[in-house]
Amino acid sequence: MTLRHFMNEAISPWMREQGPDGDIVLSSRIRLARNFADKPFPIVAELQDLEGIHQFFKKEYEHTSFKDYQDFEFISIRNLSTIEKMVLVEKHLVSPLLTKNAQTSAALISKNEQVSIMVNEEDHIRMQLYYPGFQLNNALNEALELDDWLEEKVNFAFDEKRGYLTSCPTNVGTGMRASVMMHLPALTLTKQLNRMIPAINQLGLVVRGIYGEGSESLGKVFQISNQTTLGKSEEDIIEDLQGVVQQLITHERNARKRLMEQSGVQLEDRIFRSYGILKHSRIIESKEAANRLSDVRLGIDLDLIQDESHSILNELMVVTQPGFLQHYAKKTLTANERDILRASLIRERLRIEA
Repeated sequence: MTLRHFMNEAISPWMREQGPDGDIVLSSRIRLARNFADKPFPIVAELQDLEGIHQFFKKEYEHTSFKDYQDFEFISIRNLSTIEKMVLVEKHLVSPLLTKNAQTSAALISKNEQVSIMVNEEDHIRMQLYYPGFQLNNALNEALELDDWLEEKVNFAFDEKRGYLTSCPTNVGTGMRASVMMHLPALTLTKQLNRMIPAINQLGLVVRGIYGEGSESLGKVFQISNQTTLGKSEEDIIEDLQGVVQQLITHERNARKRLMEQSGVQLEDRIFRSYGILKHSRIIESKEAANRLSDVRLGIDLDLIQDESHSILNELMVVTQPGFLQHYAKKTLTANERDILRASLIRERLRIEA
């Protein structure tokens, strides 16, 4: 396993599977924040302390395996090009912040890309584990076992009253962020989601864009996650999040049904116009591509389009991002050059290159 593998494969192997409620929930993720008990946290640590942690993870965990998550590749962020960093972020293998703290940061990524362990981000350790579809409990169980596996060699910063100690106070306690990535086109088109977000926030949850905090929604894909980590157990957090996600699934299915019943022709026209544009356009911006792909995904879910698969759309959502386009071209591209290449790749992948 090498960096080239992570760069060349547009979607992670686990993303080719469609899990429970996969027509709406694209993935479930558990992220745990941890710190060394005997080291200053990254926000105040000296460079030599962070470099020591960097080398510790390389020595102890490179090419190791945890259960079915085989052959962890150790990637030093400082050795990556700007484009390589962009691709890893676009694939959700690392966070944008990790690539900015490049001098001592690193990532351990399993062969199937289902697990990544970020080193020296905001905390010493940010481990994340993904599952396809709506599988928060499975993801939590695996993440807690991963946590135990790391704790065999690392003494975590922990307080009996406060729980796990982290750089940001909002992560103190469980140190856990549980999230689901959801495709909510009908709730977005009918403007119901905007009315729901304030109520979701009042429940201690937050709705963000596709790349988490500070990012915008692309292709009507949203990340729903917990905000509260202190005073609740991991199981309580999962239960709260599951309840809200299940309601969103129900509302999205009902909204899709109503759209078909009340505006069926208009909805079909929208979907097939987007399908036609993706098949034939010669230049397309990333935001428009994401929205058109969202329409086609909805068409597949409603059985209006039967010649394409979700895996193709998952691939295109990554391939059409700026970093991956430039990696594919093996050079830096202008915005216009990216728009032309994006359209070409979409046509090629949909097998109707003229």
